[in-house]
Amino acid sequence: MNSFESETPSTRPYLIRALHEWCVDNGFSPYIAVQVDASVRVPMEFVKNGEIVLNVGIDATSALRLGNDFIEFKARFGGVAREIIVPVSHVIAIYARENGQGMAFPAPPAAPIGVAAQAPFDVVSVAGGADDAGGAVESSARGALRAVPAEGALAGSTESSPPVPDGTPRGGGRPQLTRVK
Repeated sequence: MNSFESETPSTRPYLIRALHEWCVDNGFSPYIAVQVDASVRVPMEFVKNGEIVLNVGIDATSALRLGNDFIEFKARFGGVAREIIVPVSHVIAIYARENGQGMAFPAPPAAPIGVAAQAPFDVVSVAGGADDAGGAVESSARGALRAVPAEGALAGSTESSPPVPDGTPRGGGRPQLTRVK
């Protein structure tokens, strides 16, 4: 790696802002999947498997700032207003909830809180519906998230939902993130 490459800023914050703008312009709900560790300020009670999915749409947030180093906003979780701060380097995907279109990014090298170190994934597939390997994420009227738990799902939840048995399709065609190793 030459000195120019080591001094070049990351494209990640620019791509996140562009995809967020695309979602908003087209009437979609932009969601980000975040790998959680000590540098991330999110409601820890909604973190699942060291990850959380957040609705960063205009209606779900206030004071949203998509900066080069941090994504900052205020949102309600279970009726309680919380200040959220996410390092851009911890955003592992941004996508439109309605159609699953978006982009995945490499996970940061540090292991998330409470989770043993894992090798980073190669690809994140964003698709509609639920299958054996994932769960659906739904938004509530307040813009907070409700997760339908399933192994490998990336979601933060504000309500508890009964687990979906493996192999049972979930209706609604809602997008999900599935790890592909």
